[in-house]
Amino acid sequence: MRKSVLGLSAVLLSTFAAAPAFAQDEPAPAVTVTANAAVVSDYRFRGISQTDKRFALQGGITITHESGFYVSTWGSSVDDYVAAGSDQELDLIAGFSKTVGAATFDVGVLYYYYPGSGGANTDFVEPYASIKGTFGPATAKLTANYAPKSKALSVGGGKEDNLYVAGDLAATLPDTPVGFTAHLAHSFGPSYLTIGKGYTDWNVGATYTWNHLTFGVSYVDTNKDAFSPSGRNISKAGVVGSITAAF
Repeated sequence: MRKSVLGLSAVLLSTFAAAPAFAQDEPAPAVTVTANAAVVSDYRFRGISQTDKRFALQGGITITHESGFYVSTWGSSVDDYVAAGSDQELDLIAGFSKTVGAATFDVGVLYYYYPGSGGANTDFVEPYASIKGTFGPATAKLTANYAPKSKALSVGGGKEDNLYVAGDLAATLPDTPVGFTAHLAHSFGPSYLTIGKGYTDWNVGATYTWNHLTFGVSYVDTNKDAFSPSGRNISKAGVVGSITAAF
């Protein structure tokens, strides 16, 4: 989170000098706000490129209450084949997170909105639940996302639903800014999200954090073939780079 440092005047210095040395720290705020902005060489959603294997601009903001409730929004540029001509994806999220011992439970609902899709039925809702555990410098997470049946997910008329189950591992090298990630997941089809039958996606990556910036590189792959209108195989293995700024 971005912090500002203000110079102290002589008046303030004299005031602090007169203050008791045992003054307590201010309590943590009831509401916290975090934000991020990123540039990625390819926006891969569950292993499949949403930008025809080209760059994307992304950003988000999250407001969290001390009770564990939070609301968030996140957006990315996308190619027009993703949602009937729309060139943006906007995710609206509301959820609740609670840590019990070494485990963190998180439940919520995510709404995918594609502005500029010309009135086409492209938007859908996806509830999710996850459990995360920390073991020393490593974190393991299991997530399930389920999108109920809707016309937006249909590949041939009617309504379809989609289930996505994922496992993630993350670890940092002690006393260094270097981190490592691994991801394995399966999308159960058929639906528009799987472009036909279900498939598996995976990736491994590394990150380096400096000040408010995180530099990332990952190898992403799936076990399916999906092609964009330009003829590119958007589910083929590839290396994705990213630069993320946290505020």
